[in-house]
Amino acid sequence: MSDMITADLVDLDLAAETKEAAARSLAERMVALGRVTDLEGFLADVAAREAQMPTGLDGGIGIPHCRSEHVTEPTLAFGRPAGGIDFGAPDGPADLIFLIAAPAGADDAHLTILSALARRLMDPDFTAALRAATDPAATASLISGETSPAAPAEAAAEPEPVQTPDVFRVVAVTSCPTGIAHTYMAAEALEQAGQSEGVEVVVEPQGSAGFTRIDPAVIAAADGVIFAHDVPVREKERFAGKPTVDVGVKAGINRPAELIAEVRDKAARGETTAAATGSPVDEAGDPGEGYGTKLRKWLMSGVSYMVPFVAAGGLLIALGFAIGGYTVDKAPSVAEHFVWTDSTSWAALLFQIGGLAFSFLVPVLAGYIAYGMADRPGLVPGFVGGSIALTINAGFLGGLAAGLIAGGTVMAIQRIKVPAALRGIMPVVVIPLISSAVVGFLMFLVVGKPIAELQKALTDWLSGLSGANAIILGVVLGLMMCFDLGGPLNKVAYAFAVGGLANPNDGSLKVMAAVMAAGMVPPLAMALATVVRGALFTRTERENGKAAWVLGGSFITEGAIPFAAADPLRVIPSAMAGGAVTGALSMLFECTLRAPHGGIFVLPLIGNPVLYLIAILAGTAVSAALVILLKGMGGRGGKDLGRDGVPGAESGTAPKVPVSV
Repeated sequence: MSDMITADLVDLDLAAETKEAAARSLAERMVALGRVTDLEGFLADVAAREAQMPTGLDGGIGIPHCRSEHVTEPTLAFGRPAGGIDFGAPDGPADLIFLIAAPAGADDAHLTILSALARRLMDPDFTAALRAATDPAATASLISGETSPAAPAEAAAEPEPVQTPDVFRVVAVTSCPTGIAHTYMAAEALEQAGQSEGVEVVVEPQGSAGFTRIDPAVIAAADGVIFAHDVPVREKERFAGKPTVDVGVKAGINRPAELIAEVRDKAARGETTAAATGSPVDEAGDPGEGYGTKLRKWLMSGVSYMVPFVAAGGLLIALGFAIGGYTVDKAPSVAEHFVWTDSTSWAALLFQIGGLAFSFLVPVLAGYIAYGMADRPGLVPGFVGGSIALTINAGFLGGLAAGLIAGGTVMAIQRIKVPAALRGIMPVVVIPLISSAVVGFLMFLVVGKPIAELQKALTDWLSGLSGANAIILGVVLGLMMCFDLGGPLNKVAYAFAVGGLANPNDGSLKVMAAVMAAGMVPPLAMALATVVRGALFTRTERENGKAAWVLGGSFITEGAIPFAAADPLRVIPSAMAGGAVTGALSMLFECTLRAPHGGIFVLPLIGNPVLYLIAILAGTAVSAALVILLKGMGGRGGKDLGRDGVPGAESGTAPKVPVSV
C-alpha cells in the first residue's frame, strides 16, 4: 500500500469543520499529486456515495470513499482535524478521516489492499497510534503497513478462545454498495465479536474485489446465518434452512455481538430459512425502517421486473397496429394462418407475440412483489395469484393485491417453528404448496371480486375522462413524473399508465400518452437550457446536456438527474412546471399512445402526433425558461444555492450518473 499513501497525502492538522470541507482539503492533495484529474467531478462522486449511506463509524472514524472516473490510481489520504467532524456515526464526530479514491475500473489487487486497511481500522492499537502520531511520513508508513503500532507494554496476551465440542457456529455475508470499506470492516467486527463470545464465525465478504465462497460443508455445519449488507446477497439460496439475521452492513460494524446473540436466540426458538426476515434488497439499510418504506420497496420490486415485459410486449403490439392497422387484433392465429408475402400476416405476428409478452404483466408484477417480500419462496404463490387476477378480470390492482397477499403468506409460514427434518423441504415443497392454496382461496373467493369491481370502475372512469377532469389528471401525472426523475413517485405514475394498457380504452391511451410526454420534458429542458444560456452551467453540465437530448427523446427521465443533483431547488420545480404543462396539453389535445415506451421513436403510433409534439415542446420551453430565470437570479450554476439549498454551498458541478430505463 506504500504507493497509495505518502507523506504528502497526510494532514495531521486538518483545517476543516464539515465533512465536505474535509473531503475537499484531502482531495486537493490528491489533485496536486496528479492522482485526481477533476476536483469538482471527484467531489461530486464522493458526495453521491455519501448520500447513499453515511460513512462515519463508531470509534471516531470517517471513511468517505468512492469509485470515480476522475481518479487515475487507487489513492488514500488521511486527515486528523483538531475538532471532530460529523460523518453520521452513532457515537458522534470523527477525528480520524480517511478519503479513499478508487478508479472506476480499479483492479482486484488494489481493492483487496484497501480492504485490508478497512480491517485494520477495527484494531484499537492502530487507531490509538494514529491519534498519537506527530510525523506525516511515519503516519503514512503506519497506514501502509510498513510499520506496526506499538502495543501497550502492560497489555497481556489474550487467551485463545476455548473450543468445545458444542461450540455455536455462524456463517455470515457482508457487502456494501461500493464494496471497498464497510464490507470488510463488518467482516472483521463479526469475527472479533465471535472470538470474544466463544462463537465460531466464518465470514464471506462480497466486495468489489470479488468473493470466495464459504465451503458448503462449513455452511451445512453452521447453526445460524448473519447477512450484514446493503446490496443483494449473491447466491443466497446456499444459506436456506438456517436461522437468519438480516440487517444493514453498518449494523455488522456497530453491533456485531448483538447480531450473534440474536441469531443464537433464533436458533434456540427453531426459526428457519435464510429468507425469513425478507429479501436482501428490502431489508438493506437501518433495521428500524418503517413499514411504509418497505411497502414502497416491495411494490417497486414488482414494477422493475414488470417493465421489460411491458416495453417488449407493448412495443410489439404498437408495431403490429402501425403495420396492419387497428383491425390487426381480429387476425387469426399466425400458427394456423401465415402468408410470408402478406404484410398483414407479419403485423399479426408482431401483435400476437406482443400480446403474449404483455399477458405476463400482471403475473410478473405479483410474483416479484412477493419475491421482494419473501425472496424465492414467494415466486410461486405470487405468479399463481397474478394469474388468478387475470382470470377474474381484477387486472393491475388484482396483481398488486395478489403479490402482497402471497408475500405476506410466505413470510407468515416462514416464522412457524418446524422440526429439523422438515427444514430442507420447506422452501421447495411445503411453502409453495400451502401458500399457493391460501392465495388461490383468497383471490378466488374473498378479495378477488371486490378488486375486480374496483378495477372495472377505474376503467370506466378513464373511459369517460374529458374536459377539465382530463386536464387536471394530466397536470397531476406530469408533476409526479417530474418530481423525483425516475424515482418512486415517477414509477407510480408510470405503473398507473401501464396498468391501463392491460385493458386499453380511449382514456387509458390518453393517460399513457400524457405520462410519456411529461417524462420526456426534464432532460430535454436541461439540454435546451445548456444551449440557450451555457454560461449558467459548468463544463460538466454542458457535456451532460448533450447526452440529455438523446435521453429525453428516448423517454429516459433520469437524464435530468445530474442537473437536479447539483442544483435541486432550481431544477426540480422547473421540471415539474414543464411536466404539468405538457401533461395538461397532451390530455387537452386528446393524444393517445398504445406503446408504453419509446419516446419520439414511436411517434407514428401516437394519436394526434403534431399536437403531441407541441405539448412536449411547450413543456420543455417552460422548464428551460424557468431554470434559466432561477439560475440567472442567483448567479452561475447555483454557486450561491448549493446541493443542500444552503447559500454559499458549492454545487456547480453535476455528477455523471448512469441512467436506466
